[in-house]
Amino acid sequence: MPTPAVDRILADATGDGTERTHAPLRDIVAALDSELRTFDIPDYGGAVNGLQVANRGTVSKIAVAVDASRSAITEAAISGANLLVVHHGLFWGGVQPLTGVHYEKIRTLLGADIALYSTHLPLDCHPTLGNNVRLAESLGLTPSAGFARYKTIDVGVMGTGNEDTEQLRARVEAFSARYGGTVRTSVPVAGRRTKRWAICTGGGASTETLREARERGIDTLIVGEGPHHTTVEALEHDFCVIYAGHYATETLGVQALGAWIESRFSLPWTFLHLPTGS
Repeated sequence: MPTPAVDRILADATGDGTERTHAPLRDIVAALDSELRTFDIPDYGGAVNGLQVANRGTVSKIAVAVDASRSAITEAAISGANLLVVHHGLFWGGVQPLTGVHYEKIRTLLGADIALYSTHLPLDCHPTLGNNVRLAESLGLTPSAGFARYKTIDVGVMGTGNEDTEQLRARVEAFSARYGGTVRTSVPVAGRRTKRWAICTGGGASTETLREARERGIDTLIVGEGPHHTTVEALEHDFCVIYAGHYATETLGVQALGAWIESRFSLPWTFLHLPTGS
C-alpha cells in the first residue's frame, strides 16, 4: 500500500496529551453542502454527493483523498481521522450487496467511527476550490470562461494565451509527475502554439467535449483521460488533447477543501496520496 503524503499532523500525535479541537459533524456537513451547492449541482446517479456515511457526531481530524478506496479508508483510520472527504464516493457501481471489499470498507468506516463525505461535480466546477480552476492556476493559466457543459453547469474552464504548446505540455508533465501520473498527447506538439485552451479534469475527453472545443475554437484541451476514440477524433481534426492522468488532475480540489475546512473549524487535515496509475 502506498504511503500517504501527510500535510497536517495531529496536535497530540507526539503523545504530549494536547487536547484536540472538535466540531459537530452536522455543522461541517452543512457548511460543505452550502459552499459546494451540493444539492443544486447536477451529477451522475452514482455520485451520491454529500454525506454518505455518518459517524457518532463529532470530528477532530479530517482526511481527504481522491477516491473512497479501501486503501484510503484504511489510511484514514490509521491517521486518526474521523471524517474522510473524497471526490469519488462509495456508490459508483450502484446498489451492491455488503459483501467482500464493499463490506470491508463499510466495516472499517463504522469500526473507526469515520464519516465519509463525497463531492464530485460540485467540487469539479467550484469557482475557487474546484479541480479545474485549481489545475489552471497550477499551470499558470488564467480562466476567462467556463467549458464542458453538463446540463446546467460548466464543469471545466477555458481561456486564451499565446505560447508554444510544448512549453505548456512540459508544465502539465511536471505537474502530473508530482502526483504519480504520466502525460501523452493526441498529436505531436512540436511547432504548435496554444492560443485557446480548455481544461476538463478526470475523464474529460469525450465526443461532447471535443465537439464543444472545436465549436469554441479551442486548439489545446487538457484532461485527465478519455476513451481511445477521442485520440482518433483529435488526430482527424488536427487538435491537441493533453492527457495528464485522471487521478493527478483531481488531487487539487480535495486538498483545497481540506484547507477550507481547517480555516473554518480549526481542524487539522491530511491528504492521503494514493495514486491509481490512471
